[in-house]
Amino acid sequence: MATAAQIAWDDMILPFQLDRADIRGRVARLDGVLDTILDQHAYPAPVADLVAEACLLTALIGQTMKLRWRLSLQVRGEGPIRLIATDYFAPAAEGEPALVRAYASFDADQLPERTPDAFPLLGQGVFGMLIDQGRGTTPYQGLTPLSGASLGACAETYFAQSEQIATRFLLSVAQAGVPGSGLHWRAGGVMLQHMPKASPHVRDLPSGEDGLLAAADIVSGEEGENWARVNYLLDTAETHELVGPLVSPDQLLVRLFHEEVPRVFDAQAVRFGCTCSAEKVVGAMAQYSARDIGHMTTEEGNLTADCQFCGAHYEFDPRKLGFEADR
Repeated sequence: MATAAQIAWDDMILPFQLDRADIRGRVARLDGVLDTILDQHAYPAPVADLVAEACLLTALIGQTMKLRWRLSLQVRGEGPIRLIATDYFAPAAEGEPALVRAYASFDADQLPERTPDAFPLLGQGVFGMLIDQGRGTTPYQGLTPLSGASLGACAETYFAQSEQIATRFLLSVAQAGVPGSGLHWRAGGVMLQHMPKASPHVRDLPSGEDGLLAAADIVSGEEGENWARVNYLLDTAETHELVGPLVSPDQLLVRLFHEEVPRVFDAQAVRFGCTCSAEKVVGAMAQYSARDIGHMTTEEGNLTADCQFCGAHYEFDPRKLGFEADR
């Protein structure tokens, strides 16, 4: 049976600000969104762990997107897990939920059945984010090498290196349940960012892995002391407090940062959603050669395509679309 806190806070993002420390942040809880994404793909356990973590990371970062903007996160590796891709679609209008979708590509034969840490299965690779502001604009894209020991650490490096903003993530993913119900995917996390300055201080010698900037390279003096103190408080958060459902995000903020006097803003609801359509599929197919079209055409002469995010299946008559198939 769901608790009141679970009903109120699952699949929600709560923005907050710590005025005394000049730090802003978000607390996110994902529940039904993860169940929908992971159930329809039936990923092996290590892949599911990383996809859930990537969805949580995307929701925390994406909450700042303006209406109708899209944030895409891609993690590409050379290991058994080759790709994790997520999208955050900002609300189309005030008061509407944001949408999140995700999928992964992997080599099943090279995956262990279970591992305490799935991140090394990515191997060497890149962490990238793309912000699309809509029609008539040029998307902004940034890339940094995979570094650290988690996707959260990769995102911290990305913000330090590409944006020069001190950023911290604390993420937790688990299959959990309340008494009387089965296990469900749950994820909870906190994102902290030091309010950016016009000309941030940056150390001459970056302290991050592989010579990349880290958060500590960007803040110093009193700002650095504030940043260190708030991070110390965040480190006291426990898994059950992050994923819930018995501890609500506002209760977590008070427990962690009551001396910093946290100020909260309107929460943002999140739902699973996919923007695929027959029109978009046809537009994408127009870029393929006749040979590629032939490979996608069935023996019955139908052109088929499946959405990797939601699993939607599309079939077309290539002749009616003006496509020539070379089989």
